[in-house]
Amino acid sequence: MDIEAFRKAGYAAIDRICDYYATLAERPVKAEVKPGYLINALPDHPPEQGEDFEVISSEFEKHVLPGITHWQHGKFTAYFPSISTFESMIGELYTASVSNPGFNWICSPACTELEQVVLDWCANLFDLHPDFYIKSKRGGGVIITTASEVVLTVAIAARERALRILSEKEPDVEEGVKTGRVPDSDTPMKIREKYGQRLVIYGSTHTHSLGAKAALLLGLQWKAVPVSAADNYSLRGDALRRVIEEDIANGLVPFFVIGTVGTTNTGAVDRIAEIGQVCRDYPTLFFHVDAAWAGVAYSVPSLRESLRHAEVNEYADSFCTNMHKWGLVGFDCSLLYVRNRQTLTSAMSMTPFYLRSKESEAGEVIDYRNWQLALGRRFRSPKLWFVLRSFGVSGFQKHIQRGVELSSRLGDMIRSSARFELVTPQSLSMVVFRLNPGQSPNALASDDLNKLNSKLSSRLDHRSDVFITPAMLGSEEGNMEVLRIQTGGYRTTMEDVLAVWKVVEEEGEALLRERE
Repeated sequence: MDIEAFRKAGYAAIDRICDYYATLAERPVKAEVKPGYLINALPDHPPEQGEDFEVISSEFEKHVLPGITHWQHGKFTAYFPSISTFESMIGELYTASVSNPGFNWICSPACTELEQVVLDWCANLFDLHPDFYIKSKRGGGVIITTASEVVLTVAIAARERALRILSEKEPDVEEGVKTGRVPDSDTPMKIREKYGQRLVIYGSTHTHSLGAKAALLLGLQWKAVPVSAADNYSLRGDALRRVIEEDIANGLVPFFVIGTVGTTNTGAVDRIAEIGQVCRDYPTLFFHVDAAWAGVAYSVPSLRESLRHAEVNEYADSFCTNMHKWGLVGFDCSLLYVRNRQTLTSAMSMTPFYLRSKESEAGEVIDYRNWQLALGRRFRSPKLWFVLRSFGVSGFQKHIQRGVELSSRLGDMIRSSARFELVTPQSLSMVVFRLNPGQSPNALASDDLNKLNSKLSSRLDHRSDVFITPAMLGSEEGNMEVLRIQTGGYRTTMEDVLAVWKVVEEEGEALLRERE
């Protein structure tokens, strides 16, 4: 494909994308296909000769689009949003046009420096502590794929930090060749052997699976501290302290705590100050705040207090939010901020001869390969730059506020319902509810209510015109099966919310009639 052919194909692709969005509301939310549909529809080998681009594009619409679940649909209210805007798409196009791995500043100076600019812009947008700014020279940010990779990255850095602290407490451990060292690490191997398998990561029973997965991948222990419905499913400091003290008594070493601002199940906000104080009482503990979904709401000053914004600024060692969820930027674009960049770089830096540059050795630049797991990295900042410039602070805030308002109005409808009830307070653009025909905790046994709501969830799952996800709220008081609706989609309107709620009511009424 030459330049003119690309120009023609590009115009055609943009037209097809525009047509897709123009007809999006008419499409089902969920794909109406069976497993294996696409594998059976496509050849099992590539073509011998190149094919016309129009044919390829047509087959994308014919074969691929029917298997797409439309996350940009107004009636997509499952999980959390994964928003894409036209501004973000254009940014991605520019990124693709200059494709490069950007591991060093010298690879493409603009890749590193535009990332620094937009990260500080977002730190300003979210009113983060000055230590989290790149320009502070102390901490700073980096764009990574997802919050799961962020936690794995920070957990590795926290592990190395803890081992260094333990090493300093044991000066009698021999140094140098006799004990051996991991390459580019200043921690003696004997310290790793002594403590490596005794390190523990902590979260709550409502922490995202990213915590348990990081522990699994690192071969470390994961402790999920129970939460209480009376505390709105948030992790409390005293509960965390009890588990930590028990572990220390058993010879374990606490090193990493994950607090959440906006849990997946209910949007709960952990007690950040309480957790932070516990972490300060144990020197090996590193405190990471996962605000993958809710963090972008820090852009709205009136929402900050309920999200414990000041506590995050005071206590968090690192902070993460995903612009690719509610933040108007296409997947993937996860922002990691650290209060002390050396925590990352001392764990991640490895510089063979071929990666050296005079700018790096002079300390004049950041090489982001030393802030992440991989060497190569995508040029993600243009899409964020395009979004922030096109929407501006006020436009970004209005988007967040609209999602919260839609959720609030849905909450009012649930409260006025004779069949349904809210089970947790509204959290930003999410409501959590269940079918409870007696409107009393004692109207049905909890097991019966769970079975009833499981059946309702199954009925909704068989529909393609809406997409709603269930949740199981585990707590010290027992388990509760619920449904959750999020209204943060960029294209979600009040009409969409009303339509989704109408479906829920209809399916609930039909289910109750079957029980009579």
